[in-house]
Amino acid sequence: MTAPRSAVGTDVTTAPALRLSVLDRSRTRRGEEPAQALRDTVAFAVEAERLGYHRFWVSEHHGVPGVAGSAPTVLAAAVAAATSRIRVGTGGVMLPNHQPLVVAEQFGVLAALFPGRIDMGLGRSVGFTDGVRRALGREKDAADRFPEQLAELLSWFDPAARGPGGVHARPAEGLDVPAFVLATGAGADVAAGAGLPLVIAAARGEEAMQAAIDRYRARFRPSARAERPYVVVSGTVAVAPTEERARALLVPEAWSTAHSRTHGEFSPLEPVDEVLARPMTPRERTAFEQSLDGHLAGTPERAAADLAALMERTGADEFLLTTSTYDRAELLTSYRLLAEAAGLV
Repeated sequence: MTAPRSAVGTDVTTAPALRLSVLDRSRTRRGEEPAQALRDTVAFAVEAERLGYHRFWVSEHHGVPGVAGSAPTVLAAAVAAATSRIRVGTGGVMLPNHQPLVVAEQFGVLAALFPGRIDMGLGRSVGFTDGVRRALGREKDAADRFPEQLAELLSWFDPAARGPGGVHARPAEGLDVPAFVLATGAGADVAAGAGLPLVIAAARGEEAMQAAIDRYRARFRPSARAERPYVVVSGTVAVAPTEERARALLVPEAWSTAHSRTHGEFSPLEPVDEVLARPMTPRERTAFEQSLDGHLAGTPERAAADLAALMERTGADEFLLTTSTYDRAELLTSYRLLAEAAGLV
């Protein structure tokens, strides 16, 4: 199953057996300034390009201590300026937080500066806390208008469309910027109805993800942006010379996730040994162990084989890696080992 060039971004006949991409959330480490995490994201993109990854996306989080990436289109500009071939985009811009016209203008600037390399990944989440939502001028129900916001955003790129009072979105108008919908569950129906590629993770388990993918394919309406369904599955793949070390790479992110579920705050990453030695309440321990499940981890050969099997089961066209860990050298090694095992380099 393939999608037209506008959805994929390159000629599918030249793609490796596994099309792999990267989503980096600019995770901060304990005691580190956010600026370092942002600089490391840009350096990571340069390495991902060298290793043959297809895309490099950045994310949007507001008021989160463990994430420095709050302005994805700004960060995407820095990433695109530091690279030359890899596609660059967002995973994603949370559309309910913004006016569609402004989002169109921002991506129009990116696409004008870096033609043929920019992706527009769009999500429906709003601020994580009441305080953030108030600061953004949004309420929880803002996400309910996502389909309408998406349609409005896409219309700004159409030269035949006109905004209120004859407004034009310049320089976006007339530019071809591939759009993707980040979704879970019912969000897959939005992607299908809009005729856009779907990006989905197994947040509720692989079975629920597969059901959403099947529904997306069944309800997909061909559009000017995508003639066929295109599925990007996202998730964590930790790779190391040994199974034990690969599993250890999951520990810092698992604890940060557990902390967010038990304390309402997504904390900076901490070293593996310190997390494992940390006393945890029963509730924290349960959340931590749950956060370690559902990921792929192992030696290069094992991880690549497990990933290929997942792609086969889901029929996905592409996999978007979201792996993060405390030790940056080990993180880069993980991505390198996977790229080599998957034949990207």
